[in-house]
Amino acid sequence: MGDFAIEHVAWDFLIVLLGGLIAGIICKRSGISMLVGYLIIGALLGQGCSGLVSQDDHELEMMANAGALLLLFAVGLEFSIEQLVRLRRYIFLGGAAQMLLVMIPVAFIAYTIGFSWEASALLGASVSLSSTILVFRALNEWGQATSPHGRRAIAMLLFQDVALVPIMLLVPALGGQTDSNLWIELSSLLLIATVFVFAVYWIRRLIAYYIVPSLIGLRSTELVVLFSVFVLAGSCWISSLLSLPAAVGALASGFMLSGNRLTHQIDTLVLPFRETFAAVFFVTLGALLRPQVFFEEPMTILFVLVSIVFVKTIAAMLSLKLTGLRWRPSLGAGLGLAQLGEFSFLLVGIGATQGILSQSDYQRILLVAIGTLILTPQLIKFGLDWGGLTDSDDEQKAESQRDLSGTHRAVVVGVGVIGGRTAARLETLGVQVCLVDHSPLNLYPFAQQGFQTVTGDALDENILGRMDLIGSQLAVVSVPDDGNAIQIVDRLRQQNADLFILVRCRYFSNISELEKVGASQVVSEEKETSGVIAGICEELLWKSSDEGG
Repeated sequence: MGDFAIEHVAWDFLIVLLGGLIAGIICKRSGISMLVGYLIIGALLGQGCSGLVSQDDHELEMMANAGALLLLFAVGLEFSIEQLVRLRRYIFLGGAAQMLLVMIPVAFIAYTIGFSWEASALLGASVSLSSTILVFRALNEWGQATSPHGRRAIAMLLFQDVALVPIMLLVPALGGQTDSNLWIELSSLLLIATVFVFAVYWIRRLIAYYIVPSLIGLRSTELVVLFSVFVLAGSCWISSLLSLPAAVGALASGFMLSGNRLTHQIDTLVLPFRETFAAVFFVTLGALLRPQVFFEEPMTILFVLVSIVFVKTIAAMLSLKLTGLRWRPSLGAGLGLAQLGEFSFLLVGIGATQGILSQSDYQRILLVAIGTLILTPQLIKFGLDWGGLTDSDDEQKAESQRDLSGTHRAVVVGVGVIGGRTAARLETLGVQVCLVDHSPLNLYPFAQQGFQTVTGDALDENILGRMDLIGSQLAVVSVPDDGNAIQIVDRLRQQNADLFILVRCRYFSNISELEKVGASQVVSEEKETSGVIAGICEELLWKSSDEGG
């Protein structure tokens, strides 16, 4: 019986991976966000359509949850404690305003159309939450995660993740399954959460000052991975013991490992696992969809979906405006926060289990929620383009620079002998260097020394987003092919108009083309070599002449 269960779960897992792979290939070729492909292929594989994947498999659900935790871990890695302190206005002011501006009207409308006050309150709280995972991935995909509007949006999402703690404690009260000790329990949980935050801060300092130097000295990638997974698992386990959501532990573990010399290496090493489990998470999420519910009442579903997107966009726009963004960028970025989040599914699921929501209402909300998730990548793209947020705006770049705490940053594309020596020299000058190369073997020794390394094609949008070009002052392009160098320089210049781009090229005839696409300075091997040879020859001739004289 046990062997049959294992085979069944393995089959479902294989189908999910294959579905994610097919969806990814199709989306990559057609230019559609892979997140949309994952959700749609999940709906086709789920019990509401083909039935190839069963939602009754708790093991598959656990794998999906593992993907969600790894994605939240990655979000935590992106934000050091110092950056969170600088973003406190965005987190508390923007986050609280956004949630209240959604909760109040949604709860009021739900109560007006016939829902009980308990169900209305639960719906208001559920709809107010957006997807940290989806927005973070989409912003990274468009290279906007480190921009001022990107950081504001993610800061507001972090507030929502923390606010989930008291909301989940209050849900039993809505279902009438609690006693007079509720407020004592709530106070106790808030105290535990405060102690947990202080513990995260001191553990982070302990890791940065004592453990990271030891790991760097050992020069072992395997130990770095093991330590990172241990911190992630331990933090999630302790969160659960303290009655906090495991998601809070995942975010906290990212904060613990952020802001040190191994942070970028950890992010690079965890990336393959994160992306694989992300596919499992979103495909499994899509499998919850029951398309027949839409065909039963399509106009109602569409009206609710459009209304929620409208309300959440306006609320996010007003909240982002409060944090200092101009109106148009606020509206553009607000479109990206108009979806329901992964924790919305958790809240409405608990509500359905406790009888606060009927099963039919639960399925309708589920359909609307997944519909907003499918629309999100397109809304983010439209919002960024319409709001002018993809331009190299001087104000945005200046704020991005302030977020970097004055640290000098450089990108080295192509890690051969010349690129490697250049990176080593820059590090000795106190520059934070990001190395980009097709070959993980070329990057391996630098990753062990604590360099940020990115494996892949520098022309790929995802790779460009991971370079953090907006916050860099220098880019060194040292690739063997001049044609490839020309394309790379062109893309780098599009990303950052003020970037100083130093290029090594092979042939003198390509210098003008490189300068035309944006190279600040070009060093030609042909020119330099011929100059050196000519100089040596001239020196030898003069020496021979002197001896003859």
